[in-house]
Amino acid sequence: MTCERFSLNGKTALVTGASSGLGHHFAKALSAAGANVVICARRIERLNHLAYEIEQDGGKALPVMMDVTKTDSIKEAFDSAEQAFSHVDIVINNAGIGDPGDFLSMSEESWDNMMDTNLKSVWHLSQEAANRLINHKKSGSIINIASILGLRVAPKLSHYATAKAGVIQLTKSLGLELARHQIRVNAIAPGYIRTEMNDAFFSSEPGQDYIKQKMPMRRLGNVDELVGPLLLLASDAGSFMTGSVITVDGGQVINAL
Repeated sequence: MTCERFSLNGKTALVTGASSGLGHHFAKALSAAGANVVICARRIERLNHLAYEIEQDGGKALPVMMDVTKTDSIKEAFDSAEQAFSHVDIVINNAGIGDPGDFLSMSEESWDNMMDTNLKSVWHLSQEAANRLINHKKSGSIINIASILGLRVAPKLSHYATAKAGVIQLTKSLGLELARHQIRVNAIAPGYIRTEMNDAFFSSEPGQDYIKQKMPMRRLGNVDELVGPLLLLASDAGSFMTGSVITVDGGQVINAL
């Protein structure tokens, strides 16, 4: 009975930023739990390879090219998903960029690009998903991938931290507004998780020093440690959760700055 509540059989999940990193892993985890997955990103060749891997494991995957900063691209992706799988039950707003830089020399273009990619896209995708779920008279789950930098700050990431703080507040606001439609909106705030984007730094001497001096568990997280919270929020196991932010950071937020 407990395991059944985590099942996603018969559900369709759309994952943005699925061509690499967390999104790639999330798509596989959702498929393994029984969901059809719509995998979205700009790099279609990587999506095609991921779809092949998922199908080889017995799942169903639809690769769709999507630019999360373009409204038309988002609508077209949902149209493709509905043609293939009727409707989307679960949305994982995972796409994002890093782009560190000093505040004093930061360009307006850099700021706008960060907000468009990491915050505005979450608003657009959530609105599109929610309106379609309501039209289909279906319940659903929207999961936003925030960051512990939405709860604290770090040097050279003023725009990133601001965008992720916005994602957290948007999550809570949408959780409140959409609850009456049986659409749950929650967020996961990861700490430092080892991915292909940060592996080089954390394998270096400065990166190893940071882990030893700043990480309470003296190690990075791994992507598998995000799967539990993801499936909790995506499935009926989290059916009474909305507006929640789950921190997965090995104690980083509660550690002294």
